[in-house]
Amino acid sequence: MRIANLKGRLVLVTADGTGAVDVERASGGRFGPDPQAVYEQWADFTAWATEPLPAGEPFAVEDLGAPAPRPRQVLAIGLNYSKHAAESGFAVPDAPTVMFTKWPSCLTGPVTTVELPAGGSTDWEVELVVVIGATARNVPQERAWEHVAGLTVGQDLSERVRQTAGPSPQFSLGKSLPGFGPTGPWLVTPDELDDRDDLELGCSVNGEEVQKGRTRELIFSVPAMVSKLSAALPLLPGDVLFTGTPAGVGMGRTPPRFLAPGDELVSYVTGIGELRQRFVAATN
Repeated sequence: MRIANLKGRLVLVTADGTGAVDVERASGGRFGPDPQAVYEQWADFTAWATEPLPAGEPFAVEDLGAPAPRPRQVLAIGLNYSKHAAESGFAVPDAPTVMFTKWPSCLTGPVTTVELPAGGSTDWEVELVVVIGATARNVPQERAWEHVAGLTVGQDLSERVRQTAGPSPQFSLGKSLPGFGPTGPWLVTPDELDDRDDLELGCSVNGEEVQKGRTRELIFSVPAMVSKLSAALPLLPGDVLFTGTPAGVGMGRTPPRFLAPGDELVSYVTGIGELRQRFVAATN
């Protein structure tokens, strides 16, 4: 099953990705139009969605918003691929403790125009993104997937100067500027994927591949992250988890390379879809 946010309304997307079924209308009002609210009813919703549905209507991918547009928590893990840890100059962590947040206001849909802040140090980080479907608290790793609604594509855009500024560097501000959290194009339930633990992901800048990896290379897998995080705090329906980026970020290059006005960034996860961001200079 694929669910999406089409102009602020919850829809189911057909298998070929070209049609959308409005959930409120198809369910006779059993489920409302709000894409975020459905995660509170996830078990009932997924049971209903197995019933025969009307044909989907054509839509434009540019009209899609974030699959989980207003999560209560957006959590992200750093240094979760060995080669990325190495290019960042850090040792491979022995526990998923390199955690930070992206503020929900930065989340957008899959096709956007992003203003680059002055300074020329905005970097790309393609990631697999998890959305929680049931409250998770002290969940054992072997049951973690039961608490996952689905997976989507994400970009953890990062303004590197702000990320490390100050006497005690913090990541969240430099990673939460407007438009710095593209996600989408839709949420894919894990049962739709041939191997939910081994997905290819990557991105390109102006057609040049800059990142490519596989989620089997994650140091801490999706179940490991859900289990460890749920031991520290409750994960709530609709929460968003960025799972880390593979090697190839601009900061790790010699010389460093960052996004510039006019660049187009295309990011993908196989079996899910792609994001497309165009960058422009800040207007003020």
